[in-house]
Amino acid sequence: DGINLVPPGQCQFNPTFQSVPLLDRVPCGTGGTSFLLRFGLPDDSKHMGLTTCACLLASCELTDRETGEKTEVTRPYTPISTNDQVGSFDLLIKDYGENGFLSKYLCEDLEIGAKVNFKHIDFNVKIPAPFKQKKIGMIAGGTGITPMIQALHAILGEGPEEQKSETDEVILLYGSRNKNDILGGDMLEKWASCHEGKFKHIDVLSHEPKDSDYTGERGFIDEEKIQKYFPPASLGDDVIIFVCGPPIMYDFLCGPRNEKEVSGILGKLGYTSSQVFKF
Repeated sequence: DGINLVPPGQCQFNPTFQSVPLLDRVPCGTGGTSFLLRFGLPDDSKHMGLTTCACLLASCELTDRETGEKTEVTRPYTPISTNDQVGSFDLLIKDYGENGFLSKYLCEDLEIGAKVNFKHIDFNVKIPAPFKQKKIGMIAGGTGITPMIQALHAILGEGPEEQKSETDEVILLYGSRNKNDILGGDMLEKWASCHEGKFKHIDVLSHEPKDSDYTGERGFIDEEKIQKYFPPASLGDDVIIFVCGPPIMYDFLCGPRNEKEVSGILGKLGYTSSQVFKF
């Protein structure tokens, strides 16, 4: 894949919602609950122009199951496609069924050709690529893998020298319930084999059956696993940590997503707010 990085402010989507069509929807993985959704762009002759590690806001008017009233539902999604892709962009979405609202609609009910509103706010750019840090630790839970995939495209992709990151090692700890819940697993495995020594991917499964053939890490991403795999906080400016997952993951590992201060396990291990980025 090409890198094709762009600075903030060049995205086709802006702070005003624009509607674009669903072009295709493809099941991903083995669990049957995750889908790659391809959407069109306002100008289908150009690439999206999204900065690395930035998200879009998707909005649809849906019927509230309890009240029967129409309600506007807005959720953030991080595209997994790069700016090499012209005329469309891809989202990786898990269908949470009755526990999800917008995800269920996008994965089950939205028809090919029907439109969804998207917008982008530059504030939603956490840290743009290329990255200066030598070591990057990534912690992802569930669909929190999507900004990590964006960052990995930028780090591992081919491109001009000025767009290449200085990172020489990336370690991803990826928490899922079981093997079927791993999103983008094939892509991650391919990257790990093609970039051996530079990218390492460790799955951590919390509810994988004991008698399965899975031989990797079990349980949850905890202090022991972070110390085992991650570069230490003592590396200072040479290390950064990305975290993205459900609220309980932030609380346990680094403190709430909307708080700059780092607490939890990462705080205990000495990582600071200049080293930890909460997506």
